[in-house]
Amino acid sequence: MDIFGILSLIGGLALFLYGMNVMGAGLEKVSGGRLERILEKLTSNPLKAVLLGAGVTAVIQSSSATTVMVVGFVNSGIMKLSQAIGIIMGANVGTTITSWLLSLGGIEGDSLFIRLLKPSSFSPVLALIGIILLMSGKNDKRKNVGEILLGFAVLMYGMEAMSGAVKPLADVPEFTNILMMFQNPILGVLVGALLTAVIQSSSASVGILQALSVTGAFTYGSVLPIIMGQNIGTCVTAMISSVGANKNAKRAAFVHLYFNIFGTILFLLCYYILNAVFRFPFTDETVGYAGIAVIHSIFNIFTTLALLPAVGLLERFAYLTIPESGDEKEGSRDDFPLLDERFLATPSFAIEQCHTVVKQMAGLSKDSFLGAMELVSHYSGKLAKKVIEQENTVDRYEDKLRAYLTRLSGQSLGYADSQNVSTLMHCITDFERISDHAANVVESVQAMKKKDLSFSKKAVEEMEIFRNAISDILERSIGAFISEDEALARTVEPLEEVIDELNKDVKKRHVKRLRKGKCTIELGLALSDIATNYERVADHCSNISVYMIQVQDNQLEEHEYVNYLKEEDNRYFTEQVAEFKNKYLLP
Repeated sequence: MDIFGILSLIGGLALFLYGMNVMGAGLEKVSGGRLERILEKLTSNPLKAVLLGAGVTAVIQSSSATTVMVVGFVNSGIMKLSQAIGIIMGANVGTTITSWLLSLGGIEGDSLFIRLLKPSSFSPVLALIGIILLMSGKNDKRKNVGEILLGFAVLMYGMEAMSGAVKPLADVPEFTNILMMFQNPILGVLVGALLTAVIQSSSASVGILQALSVTGAFTYGSVLPIIMGQNIGTCVTAMISSVGANKNAKRAAFVHLYFNIFGTILFLLCYYILNAVFRFPFTDETVGYAGIAVIHSIFNIFTTLALLPAVGLLERFAYLTIPESGDEKEGSRDDFPLLDERFLATPSFAIEQCHTVVKQMAGLSKDSFLGAMELVSHYSGKLAKKVIEQENTVDRYEDKLRAYLTRLSGQSLGYADSQNVSTLMHCITDFERISDHAANVVESVQAMKKKDLSFSKKAVEEMEIFRNAISDILERSIGAFISEDEALARTVEPLEEVIDELNKDVKKRHVKRLRKGKCTIELGLALSDIATNYERVADHCSNISVYMIQVQDNQLEEHEYVNYLKEEDNRYFTEQVAEFKNKYLLP
C-alpha cells in the first residue's frame, strides 16, 4: 500500500466514524428522550430489562450510549443495580444490528435486486433525500430524519472507501502474516479490546473489522477472539463515565465489564473444546461481512442467555469489587440526583430531568409564599423559619439548575429542545424571585412584630382578599406549569390584571385612613411593602404562564401576547377580568 492508499484508508475511516456519529445523534434526537423514559420506568423483571435494553440500543445504534445512560440512572437513584444488569445485557444484543446493516456492503450478485441492495446503489439516494430534508425541513423532525439518512450514507461511503483502500493488501504477504498472529486467542482478544477502547464504539470497531475482511486474510477462527475483545473494549466508555459517580454507579460499570469478560471466557472455552472434539469445517474458511455479523450476534445472544440466570452472581461480584460502606447505607447525599452529568450526552432526556427538578422548585416557591402570606394574619416563629429555609433551598435549586441548563445549552440541540431550555431558564428566575418576595414579606412581618404593630380591622380584611387573589394566581400559574396545562395558563393574565388594580386600591384606601388619622406612617410603610411584594409575585406568575403558552406557539412574542389580550375586542379576556373583579371585590 502506497501513501495514497493510506490516505484513502484514513479518509474512509474518518467518514465512517463521522457518519456513525451523525446517524446516532439523529436517532437520539428523533427519540426525543422517549426511549430513555421507558428505561427509567422499567420494572425489575430481568427478561423485560434485556428486551428493552436491546430495543433501545437497536434504535439509537450505540450500546455505549445505553450503558452510560444506565450508569447515570443508577447514580441518580432512578434505577436499582439489579434492574441495570438486564439492560446492560440487552444493550450488547441490540448493538449487533449495526453489523448487519454494514454487512450489506458485502452483498455480491449481478441481478437488479441484489445490486439495488448494495450500499453503493442506495447510499447516493439516501444522501440526496437526507440533504434535502436537512436544508429545507421546516421542523426539527424532518431535519432529524435528514440527519439520520445523511449519516447512514456517509457511514456507508466511509465503509466502501476503507474496503477499497485495504483491498490491495490481500497480495501483501507481510500484512497476511501480521493478521495470522491474531489466531492466538489471547492476542486477538487484546487487539480487539484495544481498538474498541480507543474509538469507544464496538459497532464502529466491528465495522472496521468487516472492512478489513475484504483482504481475504481473516478466517472465522481468527476473527472470533477479536470480536470477543471488541465487546470487552466497549466497557471503557462506561468505566470512564462512572468516574466521580457514586458506588452503585461504579458497580453498574463493573457489571458491564464482568458480563463481557465472563461471556468471552465461557464462549471461547465452549468454542475451542467443541472444535477440538468435532473440528468445525468453517474454522479455516475466509470470513466476510456477513460472517462477522453472524459471529457478533451469536456471541452476544449466547452470552446473554447464558448469564441471564446469573444476574444475582454478577451483582455480588460488583459488590465484592466495591463493598458497601456505612455512609452508603444511610442513603445518597446528593440533593439533585436527577441532574446527572451523564444525561448531558442525551439532551432530550436531560431536558426532561430538568423539567422534573424545576417542578419541584416551583412547588417549593409556591409553598414558601403561601406560608409568608399566612404570617401576615397569624404570626408563627416556626413558620417564619420554615419560609426562610425554603427560600434558601430554592436559591440552591436556581444555582444548580442554571449551571446544568447552561451546560445543556452548549450541546447539539434541535430548535424545540433549545426553546425548552430557554423557557426553563426564564422560569427558574421567576420561581427564585417568588421565594425572594416570600423572604421580604417575612422580614416586613417580623419588623412589625418587634415594634408590636398590627393592622386595623379594615386593613386586615382588605389584605385577606388580596392574599386570596395571590393564592389563586399562584395555584393557577404553578399548577399549570407542573401539569403542563395550557388552558389553565391562559387564565393567569386576566387575574394578574385584577391584582394590579387590587394593589392600587389597597394602597389608596390606606392613604385615606392615614389622612383621617386611623393609621400610622410606620404601618403604612409595612402595608405598602407587603402589597408590593404581593403584586410582584403576580407579575412573575404572569411571566410563567406566558412562557408556557410560548412553548405551544413558538411564533408568539411575550409583549405581543399581552397586548393582544388587552385589546378591546378580546371578549374572552374582558369576561374573565370581570369575573375575577367580582370574586376579589374589596368591601
